[in-house]
Amino acid sequence: MDLEKGDACTVSRLSMGAHTGTHMDAPSHFVARGPSLDALPFDAVVGRARVVAIRSPRAVTVEELRRHAIRRGERILFRTRNSGRCWGTDAFVEDFVYVSADAARYLAERGVRLVGVDYLSVGGFVHDGQETHEALLGAGIWVVEGLDLSKVRPGPVDLVCLPLRLSGSEGAPARAIVRERRPARR
Repeated sequence: MDLEKGDACTVSRLSMGAHTGTHMDAPSHFVARGPSLDALPFDAVVGRARVVAIRSPRAVTVEELRRHAIRRGERILFRTRNSGRCWGTDAFVEDFVYVSADAARYLAERGVRLVGVDYLSVGGFVHDGQETHEALLGAGIWVVEGLDLSKVRPGPVDLVCLPLRLSGSEGAPARAIVRERRPARR
């Protein structure tokens, strides 16, 4: 409906895939009978998180993760060169920085709660796409893809990521915001 056409109100129509723009992956995206998005516990997506700067121009690696002392229960958001180069074009960037399968298994071993990435997939377009998703989602780690971290500095942040609550869905578009955590004043 459209007010400009004489209708009583304006009503838009929205049609898109569950993995459009900033979105979340539920375990059921790659794990048979895994939890769907409506099983998401809000403590996975609301609370303290850490933005980790990744130097590698190709992939998040175990070697680089070891330097960041990843801890159990953390929400980790990876800021890579994707933040500065992938969002400036409407074309899909095939050589985006991704989480390697080995790094995904390392994160699973460390017991992180959530992993967020600054482009459209946590796994690579050519390498480690399925393996990375399976390692993270199979370990019960919730995944946020399509974050724009271009204006966010590495370090502690408060995260609020709210996906559409779609019953039985393997993913959903989400609105994600972060706010840098400031040291407490004395």
